[in-house]
Formats: sequence, structure tokens, C-alpha cells
Amino acid sequence: MQFWSINGNSQKLDGGAMFGNAPKAMWSRWIAPDELNRIPLACRCLLVKDLDGRNVLFETGIGAFFEPALRERYGVVESHHVLLDSLAEAGVSHEDIDVVVLSHLHFDHAGGLLAAWEEGKTPSLLFPHAKFLVGAQHWQRAMKPHPRDRASFVPELQSLLLQSGRLELVAGEYSQALGQAVRFHFSDGHTPGLMLAECAGVVFCADLIPGKHWVHLPITMGYDRFPEALIEEKRVFLDDKLSRNVRLFFTHDHACATARVTRDERGRYGTSEEQPELRGALL
Repeated sequence: MQFWSINGNSQKLDGGAMFGNAPKAMWSRWIAPDELNRIPLACRCLLVKDLDGRNVLFETGIGAFFEPALRERYGVVESHHVLLDSLAEAGVSHEDIDVVVLSHLHFDHAGGLLAAWEEGKTPSLLFPHAKFLVGAQHWQRAMKPHPRDRASFVPELQSLLLQSGRLELVAGEYSQALGQAVRFHFSDGHTPGLMLAECAGVVFCADLIPGKHWVHLPITMGYDRFPEALIEEKRVFLDDKLSRNVRLFFTHDHACATARVTRDERGRYGTSEEQPELRGALL
């Protein structure tokens, strides 16, 4: 298997929102904000080539489906579909992807499923040959979102996934499409039914731990639905990955794609062996 970190469209979002109740005096030492208090964020995906003979893409990033006004509102930097260019650099196209695994359906993780915005055209799905994997619990949330997170979903996406006939809802540790090759963990602190995929010693942390600075237990996002529950989930998650030497893969960290978990004598979690990207790594 080859592991590739795949960049999608990047964002700039309010640093205070991304670091929750952590004071700016703390988080600004980690990631410097711009004049609008925004910090740079990746929407990084993980491509595993030749996973039992298949190309599997974990998430699709935010994509380029927003019209210009919404692209500006949500701090999307590039207007073209960066994910497609990044896949090409790894030697594949969206048509070559056999399975797309989606941790959840918030637009910054699933928007890349859609073709780039064009005036007068309705949204359309890319990845014509892929099966789409979504957690069963989270699917229910996406179909009936809470007012607090309704704006985080793409209104047309759920119906497009259903109409494709290639949607699989995952309720347990393993899926029909990927069998024993990918193991799933679930979390409710960010959004109900967040699905975390583990493959060959690498786990896609999604929004449970969006980057290396969020490994520190008290650090959560303002976007998290249940921050206290998330902290407890994160503790159990990190203890497990540390005990089994599983590498973390970060979607939103602009500078770090993957790292190993550490814990010091005070019990504080951190990272080591940080890598900015994976380019065909054999893991």
C-alpha cells in the first residue's frame, strides 16, 4: 500500500473559533493569525493506493462548490478544485477512486465530492465509480440537522449520494466495501456519529483532533457540539493509539500531516515524528 497526503482547497477561519475557549495569547503562539484574526487551515485528505487492489480516498476536503460570495464568507482560498490537481500529482483521477470514506458530511470534509461551481449549473457528484462510506448514526444527523449545525451541511449532497446507488452506511467496526482492511472508531463530541478510519497503523483523526495542537486534551473547537464529551473521547482515543503505536493523520493542520502520540511524565499528550506530507509512503 502507498499512502499519500492529498491537499484540497485551503481555508482561513477565525482562530478563536478553531481553538474554542483557549485564550488568544496561547493559540497565537502556535499559529499566527492574520489581520482578520484568521488562521490558515488545510483540508487534507488521505489516499491509500492498492488497498487490496483498490484506491481508497479518506475524505474530499471542502472543494470548490461554493459560489463566490460563500467562498469568501467561509475563507476558501482557491477558486479551482485543488483536490483534483493533488490527485493527479499522485497519479490518479477522481474516476480512479474505488471507495471514498467520509468521517462526516460537514462541507469542509465532503464538499470535494462535488464538481466546482459554475454559474447556472446545479451541483453534481464527482467520483463516478466510487462507493461512498458514511457512518449510519451521522447519516441520521445529516438528514435532520440541528439548527446549530444545519449550515455545516451541503443541502443537495445527501440526495445526490442516495441517488448514486453507491452509498454504504457503516454501523460497526468494519464495512462491507473494505472488510477487515479498515477499522472504524466513532465519536460524538464534534458531531454525532463522527467516523474515524484506521488503516495499516494510521488513523484519520478528522475533527476529533484536527491538528497537532488539538492533541492537548483541553483544546477543543468552538464548532464542537459537546466539548466535555469530546475531551473524554479524545483521552480514550489517544491512549489506545499510543499503546498500539498508531500514527495520527491530521486533516486541518496546515503544516503537519501525520505524527505519533507522546505522553510526558505529567500525563500531557503531545506529538513526535511529525511529517508535513506523505508522498507514496509504504507503511
